[in-house]
Amino acid sequence: MIVDDSPIARAVLSRMLSAQKDFEIVALAGNAGEALDALKSIRVDIVLLDVEMPGTSGLQALPEILRRGHGARVLIVSSICEDGAEATVKALALGAADTLPKPGTGTFAGRFSEVLAERLRRIGRVDRCGSAACAGSGPEQVLVTLRAMPDSALSCLALGASTGGLYALGEFLKALPGRIDAPILVTQHLPVVFMPFFARQIAAASGRQAQVAEDGMLLRNEEIFIAPGDAHLGLVRNGRGVCVKLGRAPASSGCMPSVDCMFWSVGETFGKNGLGVVFSGMGRDGLVGSARIVDSGGAVLVQDQRTSAVWGMPRTVAEAGLAAAILPPPDLARRVAARAQGAAWK
Repeated sequence: MIVDDSPIARAVLSRMLSAQKDFEIVALAGNAGEALDALKSIRVDIVLLDVEMPGTSGLQALPEILRRGHGARVLIVSSICEDGAEATVKALALGAADTLPKPGTGTFAGRFSEVLAERLRRIGRVDRCGSAACAGSGPEQVLVTLRAMPDSALSCLALGASTGGLYALGEFLKALPGRIDAPILVTQHLPVVFMPFFARQIAAASGRQAQVAEDGMLLRNEEIFIAPGDAHLGLVRNGRGVCVKLGRAPASSGCMPSVDCMFWSVGETFGKNGLGVVFSGMGRDGLVGSARIVDSGGAVLVQDQRTSAVWGMPRTVAEAGLAAAILPPPDLARRVAARAQGAAWK
């Protein structure tokens, strides 16, 4: 379904998608109200949603569109995605799977049709799976083996995410207790310009102090340190304690910042007391780092397929046999809390 108040935008997007054999347009809506009415009687897999519309804006309608969409993914297609970092981060935090600037607004103007189709395929082909220990469904179904959770004290919690991960991170942090007696590290694939707004979203969701990490920052329990968009979040232990050490060398995953680099550093620094969580995202970033955490005696948890916008990063970790749990974000938070409280009882 395409939701945009501009007849020209609706026509252009419709023409682009009609040329792709694997997409079918089932509805067009000129405003949020029409979209919500349509969702009462039709089933859609993806909603292309504009933000700036008369009356109820796309952002205001987004939570209800997700509720009525029963699992439909929302791709924000708007000019705000080019210049409005704060609005883009807010859209992702509210549950949009991804964002894309409108054609003619800059970054993707010359190849918009190609990029649009790629984004839709990435967020649209998400198989549903009822079992928490199932890595797929139908002919691609794979059963995975879960590892035991260590009973050692929790000294550091590291969270990695990409496409669809911002919403998952918010759901996770809202469900996390006020105290876990450990610092929290976050690597989310976002451009540099988005990071200050992302830090505000994380602080609001968690009720904790959150900051974009800088070289030399001392880790403190209950504080959140976020990888900047142009550097990996690493760690170094010195006379002061454990401090941030940013790195910019190419990562094996090709990502900047890289979840692999953060997880690897957590494994090296905290060993069996480190815990990683992998949320929604495309690709394999986090797999190498997860192996390092597990080899060091720590544990890794991953988001389940049903709640992930893109079950790529979590899937690779799960299928490698590295995960101690495969759950929705709020349940992952409860598992982390149980680990932290269990260590406190010892």
